[in-house]
Amino acid sequence: MSNSILVSTRKGLFTVKRGRGGWSVSNGDFVGDNVTLTLHDPRDGTDYAALNHGHFGIKLHRRDKGRKTWKEITTPAYPAKPEGLNDLDGWGKPVNWTTQLIWALEAGGRDEPGVIWCGTMPGGLFRSRDRGATWELIESLWHMPDRNKWLGGGADIPGIHSICVDPRSSKTVRVAISCGGVWVTHDGGATWAQTAHGMKFDQGPPEQAGDPHTQDPHMMVQCKAEPDKFWVQHHCGIFKSTDNAKSWTEVKAKPSSFGFGVAVHPDDADTAWFVPGIKDEKRIPVDGALVVTRTRDGGKTFKSLKKGLPQKHAYDLIFRHGLAIDGPGERLAMGSTTGGVWVSEDQGDSWQNVSHSLPPVYAVRFA
Repeated sequence: MSNSILVSTRKGLFTVKRGRGGWSVSNGDFVGDNVTLTLHDPRDGTDYAALNHGHFGIKLHRRDKGRKTWKEITTPAYPAKPEGLNDLDGWGKPVNWTTQLIWALEAGGRDEPGVIWCGTMPGGLFRSRDRGATWELIESLWHMPDRNKWLGGGADIPGIHSICVDPRSSKTVRVAISCGGVWVTHDGGATWAQTAHGMKFDQGPPEQAGDPHTQDPHMMVQCKAEPDKFWVQHHCGIFKSTDNAKSWTEVKAKPSSFGFGVAVHPDDADTAWFVPGIKDEKRIPVDGALVVTRTRDGGKTFKSLKKGLPQKHAYDLIFRHGLAIDGPGERLAMGSTTGGVWVSEDQGDSWQNVSHSLPPVYAVRFA
């Protein structure tokens, strides 16, 4: 089991560690800076951290295994927009060909040492083959004509936030996009196909509700032991796939099917966790009570897990990368926009509060 968690926040990257007395915040890096996402690469122990310096741009840093210091590395960058190109998104707005946010970081397959995948706003996918020293834009996806159907959601521009590298073949990679559906490549990025069929978007003309190109998945996860099975927390509900993400069916949950984060047990695809909230304008826990919902039967039933979580006056929002599960599938970590961090060591049955006072949490990762 992992005894360390990387917590990305609005004002720094903090490490939560387990000691004899339980979990506690041990130290911080980039204190005062906006750390939006981290990746711990289990293949070689390298850590990566993405920072958003606002006017000064997006930065990426790497920390090698066993080292305490970070080294700035190359940030994925778009090529110059061709002069005269009328490149518009689904809203009819010009696409800005600059890296505005690193929204996904994932390690490549075990047979691909050094390969890192990166998803960004405004919807570009990048790959590094040398641990972030250099990056290539996956032009086959970026130049896909259907990209111009993608819509911005809450961030107003499309973005790739979920990357699933198939454990059976490193050349099979799936990405989920807000709002652009789910895409898959089986040849390492040479060609792509849309696979959001069955998802439904309930805000717009009814005849367009099932358009796969404008679906708004909030987060997508794949079960490692049963890789044909996926879960998606969508803007309009929960969806699952049991046929290798070729089609999706909706799952209903209480107290709400709306949320951002989802985690699936690495060995049991029928076991998954979600953090429900009130949809759209309010985006707070239902009735001011923070709960995690868990299904153990593939979505037929759900149980609300609340032991150790605030049940009154809770206004915590858990972002899509704010819920994580460890490798064995026993420990869960969760961080909120109000600076709360919780850890469960019994698959969510009970939670230990680690901090109420960290800056707003964007992401948590077991390391």
